[in-house]
Order: sequence, then structure tokens, then C-alpha cells
Amino acid sequence: MVRRALLPGAAAAVLAFVLGYVFGGPGVAWSAFLGIAVAVANFAAGGWALGWAATVSLATIQLVVLVGFVVRLGIVVGIMALLSLTEWFSAAAFGLAVAPAWLALMIFESALVARGLGQELLPPEDAAVRAVRVPEPSDRGARP
Repeated sequence: MVRRALLPGAAAAVLAFVLGYVFGGPGVAWSAFLGIAVAVANFAAGGWALGWAATVSLATIQLVVLVGFVVRLGIVVGIMALLSLTEWFSAAAFGLAVAPAWLALMIFESALVARGLGQELLPPEDAAVRAVRVPEPSDRGARP
């Protein structure tokens, strides 16, 4: 899923750079480019984290989804705060690039999942699930 987003993400970053340069100069261009790059990196980090969590347990997937989003959002805000300390950075260009890119990537992910991609992220069966499994009808009459 992440690999499918890298090429369009790179093209969008280049387009954002060109548009930023045309409409605002080099500072705006680099700010817009970094906004797209941060959004794509955030998407890749989320995909990597979910892929890892799927090998651990269902609870880990839930933790990664619920906490990971907030942590990654905080990292994006932190990057923006650090970049705003520089003279050339345009917070408006960064924000106007990162927000639509983030939304586009979430729509892209939802569309791929709706089409069935991502089935490999199904978690392994937990021991707790195996412990409460209902026995087959042929096993009900047998004594352990």
C-alpha cells in the first residue's frame, strides 16, 4: 500500500515545489515540497507501524492505530514548529501542502482497503481466541 503511494507522492512533491516557486519564490517552494514529503513520510510510517503490529497481536494493532495517529500528528506539528524558526519557511505553504496531501493519502488508503488490499495485515490468532473457541460438533460428546 505504501509502495503504491510513493511515486504519486514524489510527483505531488515536485508539483508543489514548482507551483510554490512560481507563486511565491524559493522559500514557499521548499515549504510546499516539505509539506508533501512530510505527509508521505507520515503515511509510510503509519503503514510500517501497522505492518509490524499485525505480526504481534490485535491489541498492538489497536494501540498503533489509536496512539500512532496522535504521535505522528504531533511529529508533523513539531517539524512545522522547528521549520518556522528558519527565515525562509512559509507556514502557510507547508500547511496548504501537508493538509490536502494527508487527506488525499487517507482517501487513497481507504479506497485500497475497500478493494481488499491490506488483507495481509490481518493479525495472527491470539492465544485467548484459541482458548475460547467453540468445539466442533464432533468434539462435544468426547471427553478430554
